[in-house]
Amino acid sequence: MGTQFPWLTVLILFPLLASLPIPFLPDKEGKTVRSYTLAAGLAEFALIIYAFWKHYDLSNPSFQLVENYAWVPQIGLNWSLAVDGLSMPLVILTGLVTTLAIFASWKISYKPRLFYFLMLTLYSAQIGVFVAQDLLLFFMMWELELVPVYLLIATWGGERRLYAATKFILYTAIASIFILVAALAMAFYGGDFTFSLYELGLKDYSLGFEILVYSAFLIAFGVKLPIFPFHTWLPDAHSEAPAPVSMILAGVLLKMGGYALIRFNVEMLPNANVYFAPVLAVLGVVGVIYASLAAFAQTNLKRRLAYSSIAHMGFVLIGMASFTDLGMSGAVLQMVSHGLIAASLFFLSGVAYERTHTLMMDEMGGMAKQMPTTFALFTAGAMASLALPGMSGFVGELEVFLGFANSDVYSSTFKAVIITLAAIGVILSPIYLLSMLRNVFYGQENAHLTANVTLTDTKPREAFIALCLLVPIIGIGLYPKLATQTYDMKTVAVTAEARNSLPLVAEHPFHITPPFTTPTVLGAETKELVHIVQ
Repeated sequence: MGTQFPWLTVLILFPLLASLPIPFLPDKEGKTVRSYTLAAGLAEFALIIYAFWKHYDLSNPSFQLVENYAWVPQIGLNWSLAVDGLSMPLVILTGLVTTLAIFASWKISYKPRLFYFLMLTLYSAQIGVFVAQDLLLFFMMWELELVPVYLLIATWGGERRLYAATKFILYTAIASIFILVAALAMAFYGGDFTFSLYELGLKDYSLGFEILVYSAFLIAFGVKLPIFPFHTWLPDAHSEAPAPVSMILAGVLLKMGGYALIRFNVEMLPNANVYFAPVLAVLGVVGVIYASLAAFAQTNLKRRLAYSSIAHMGFVLIGMASFTDLGMSGAVLQMVSHGLIAASLFFLSGVAYERTHTLMMDEMGGMAKQMPTTFALFTAGAMASLALPGMSGFVGELEVFLGFANSDVYSSTFKAVIITLAAIGVILSPIYLLSMLRNVFYGQENAHLTANVTLTDTKPREAFIALCLLVPIIGIGLYPKLATQTYDMKTVAVTAEARNSLPLVAEHPFHITPPFTTPTVLGAETKELVHIVQ
């Protein structure tokens, strides 16, 4: 238990408590409610920045701002919170994207009280997922964020909103069962019942048990990432969700899957990870190729962007599987970078939809003349997504490629196949993204479009939201240390723990030889760092 002010508890509870007065605010048109909610979101983001600026030490790889209270001791549930280099940058990303999503919801007029109440509730749950250090508490936060997303899509979505919302909740809720089963199995293992992530990490699990738990977590978190073939809910959810909800879906919720895979699968189950790492690499490259090809077939603007998100998350899996510091760093940077890029693109797609009342690209065309600012912002976001040098997407993907290429534990053939196929995905991404720009903004003006709507360019509020996302994209692209310094110490420790298991698993009587060369054993200094982090 730390002696400092309980910052993390405040960060979780503040948005939730701020949402409670919304049903009672005197407001007929929703103007007061939206201003109140935006003020609450800005205050929460300011608290996040202040807490980490003043009380977080970037040079310390262990958990910080630690809080631990016995909540329901009868079932072993503790209010246990902490942040480290893996969770801290994602908490900041959550604060930025969610606050901007609230600002992007300025024109919500249907049931505004319920909409903004759900947005603040979702804000709390997202923070809770990233800072929870009790596995049962993590599961509760994970489940809590599903309900607001379901209601936001089902109530404010498009024509097929009920189908999309139902598909989302079925996929994610069923997958969550695997988290609960794995959590109970780990809690009861070895006789000492606990949900504490720290204590669970100290247990000596058998290899067979680790493989079973790893499999359960991989399914649960793979649905949220999403991993092929558990991805089919995402294009439907994005195509029907309102733009602010799509910003959160792509900017934050997908990152929960990547965060949890590193936190639980790679860090807590390193022995099983040796067996599954090649599988992660294969699933990652399959996702990159499949989603890139599927994006070509999409005529719906948001569905194309949704498949682009699936492809970019494939690079996260490849980085996780690399067993190198650079590869793991690239995986985390890819999550942060994609969160910013995808949020900007989905927001700008919402700007285009408000003007055209359609998401079908074949009904658009020639919009650059009437909407030059929107065209410029959309082009900048697309360039970042296709990994243009000087933008964050380039740095993240480059680190993943170099990390996997320099891995000394895989055979040359396996590395060559994975890198070649992933490179094909990199080539495909500019093709489907540039063709998207061509269909929407270039060419002749669509006669049906010009006859039915009057196109107006981006307004100052909308330009401000887009620039708040594009500025850090360019900043990280030009000076990656802005992001990497927040997590480098942690990713080095996680990679060291993963590598430490290579020779241990190789000696197990049930060892199945993966596509590895002779593994490198850790040096004394690296082992000491791992013990410090633990």
